[in-house]
Amino acid sequence: MIEVIKPGLETSVQELPGRLGYWAQGFPPSGPMDAWSFRMANLLVGNKRDTAALECQFIGPSLRVSQDGWAAVTGADMGATLDGVPVEAWVSLPVRAGQTLALGGAKAGARGYVAFAGGIDVPQVLGSRATFHMAGVGGYALRAGQRLALGPAGPVRARRVPEAARPAIPRTRTWTVEAVRGPNDSWLTGEAIARFYGSDWTVQAKSSRTGIRLTGPAFTFAERAFHKRPEHGQDPSNILDHGYPLGAVNLAGQTPIILVNDAPSTGGFVNPFTVASAAFWKLAHARPGDVLRFREVTVREAQDLRRAMDALCHEDSLAEV
Repeated sequence: MIEVIKPGLETSVQELPGRLGYWAQGFPPSGPMDAWSFRMANLLVGNKRDTAALECQFIGPSLRVSQDGWAAVTGADMGATLDGVPVEAWVSLPVRAGQTLALGGAKAGARGYVAFAGGIDVPQVLGSRATFHMAGVGGYALRAGQRLALGPAGPVRARRVPEAARPAIPRTRTWTVEAVRGPNDSWLTGEAIARFYGSDWTVQAKSSRTGIRLTGPAFTFAERAFHKRPEHGQDPSNILDHGYPLGAVNLAGQTPIILVNDAPSTGGFVNPFTVASAAFWKLAHARPGDVLRFREVTVREAQDLRRAMDALCHEDSLAEV
């Protein structure tokens, strides 16, 4: 067991690949936003890389362990301590029964990950341990006093994640985010498309695991956005209800919203661009006030980026301590 002394901010149990097959019923996939950091934490403690672990944002939890074992902290720099003594992140961390592992406020990035050997053993809901806490599917964000069971742990040896195998979280708070055109880019003018890729976009405070809201220049719409059948809606950004891809840049009027892990599956707004899945870890760590600059990539390039990231999330990337 681990006991939650302090829950941190929206700390939740997540798992990969998330809750698949239920989006049509309104249940999003959820899962960790920064799958890269999440997977490396699991590998450090001898788990399969997609095993259930904890995700927190901005402020980390304080957790008391009930038995000897192993833990790992990755993602945002949250100044982890063990019984008040600073400990290193991105390494296999031996923990003793009764010790308290605590994470503080994020110094760089936004989301931290904590994995324990054996994984978090909560019941599956609709086939997954991932938490969609806004609706209580799979549970809610952690609460003080809550206890979480751990599964049986396998053998663990002390290792670390080299810098080259970690996501590079910038301290400049400016991000380059890869995005493809589509599915609804034909609803914008060519000038608007160029402006999207050539402008700075500021992350709004009204952002969450549902969507990353952005502030930037105005969009201009193609003729088809004005000359359309009435079922497509009145606003130029309206379209007949259709499915939203994960990572879609959803254009609600003049406000672009990047739809992320807990986003809705369908709606009546256009999605002119889609963020590559390999860039989701950047969205996970973008804080209010950060600047996003989008880089256009092809679908093939986006797939190659994902393959490269997945290849890094492997036992071979770890180094002996």
